[in-house]
Amino acid sequence: MSITVTAAQAKAISIIRDWYLNHRNEQQILRVFGYAGTGKTTITNLAMHALGLEPMTPGGLGGVLFAAFTGKAVYVMTRKGTPAQTIHSLIYRLSEASPEEIARVSDELAALERDLPRMGVVERGFAEAQIVQLKLRLDHIHEPQFVLNPQSDLRDADLLVLDEVSMVGKKMADDLLAFGKPILVLGDPGQLPPVNDEGFFVKGEPDVMLTEIHRQAADSPILRLATMAREGQPIPFGAFDDNVWKMSRHDVTPAQLLHGGQVICGTNATRRRLNMAMKRAAGFAADYPTGAGEKIICLRNRHDLGLINGMFLTLSAVQPHPHNPRAFRAEIETEDGAAIGGAQDFWRGEYDDHLLFDPNRNRNEWSGRRGLIETSWGYAITCHKAQGSQYPTVIVVDDGFGHSAEARNQWLYTAITRAEHGLLILS
Repeated sequence: MSITVTAAQAKAISIIRDWYLNHRNEQQILRVFGYAGTGKTTITNLAMHALGLEPMTPGGLGGVLFAAFTGKAVYVMTRKGTPAQTIHSLIYRLSEASPEEIARVSDELAALERDLPRMGVVERGFAEAQIVQLKLRLDHIHEPQFVLNPQSDLRDADLLVLDEVSMVGKKMADDLLAFGKPILVLGDPGQLPPVNDEGFFVKGEPDVMLTEIHRQAADSPILRLATMAREGQPIPFGAFDDNVWKMSRHDVTPAQLLHGGQVICGTNATRRRLNMAMKRAAGFAADYPTGAGEKIICLRNRHDLGLINGMFLTLSAVQPHPHNPRAFRAEIETEDGAAIGGAQDFWRGEYDDHLLFDPNRNRNEWSGRRGLIETSWGYAITCHKAQGSQYPTVIVVDDGFGHSAEARNQWLYTAITRAEHGLLILS
């Protein structure tokens, strides 16, 4: 390999090699951390080459497995030449509640609510506690549950390399460690943690911490602004080069946003507002997709169809569903231009939430939603949805996300580092 590495990168490669050859049995995890532009992926590839480790073939024996939390991160890795899969698909199998179990819980809840007015004080208190628990159970009973897959390819791998580990929480980390395989984790401690959790791997002390921006990226104004965001420094308004700006959001119209790149914001409320404004500016008045060129994003993986959470889709031949009023049918083309055979069924709920948000919609519509493809307008997405992805140009709409200074810095840093060449921050 003809890549010239820095002294820090060479030391990192040496540490990875020494750990794998001499210490992996007593130290299961090696943490290699680095901020954007420091070359984590490059040194990992060089270390694998130095160790003579090749990617493991599906169903094979030995080799390296590569995985990431999000489907879009896996998509990006694979497109750049690293065969990867999501952690979910690697170590879990799907387990769903049966219709009988769902009906039993629903009937029990209905009976308690029906009989509650006739109960005495003590009995009513106990019943109310049961009702709360049953409602919580029904909130999630319709969602697929993932259980460990004892037949996972990870059983026979020599090494697991995990990328984008800031989103991996403790439960998933424990499940990965249960296979007993050495794990090399690549993390960026500046990025957002999982929703309602903290990143298990990035909370530990790094064995390698890369802070030096490699030469090819050192002059990037995007990385300069990312560093300022990570360190909590205020980013001034103005131009940083021809492709990187910060402006007032009052100076940009929804129509202008349409042609500026991928819009990333903080909250779902902002996302829905921006999507509706940009959709209208694009000339699409319908409440649901029509297949006329609207920007649609996939919200959940559908491995049977090759659909990835965070992938943009083009729909055509859109029509009402003949049997399910909460669905519509359409033909699909992925962002790579691959056509999915035949008409597929889509849930309407996320589009309804853009008109009138209902926090109970998922729970109330579990039966009608089962088996449907979940999508949304994709003109604007949250930063959490964008994690693991990169876009040629990004427009960051600063809506004040973050309950603390640290969370805000992580949000802005993560959003900025989704941009490859162009960046506009609107504040």
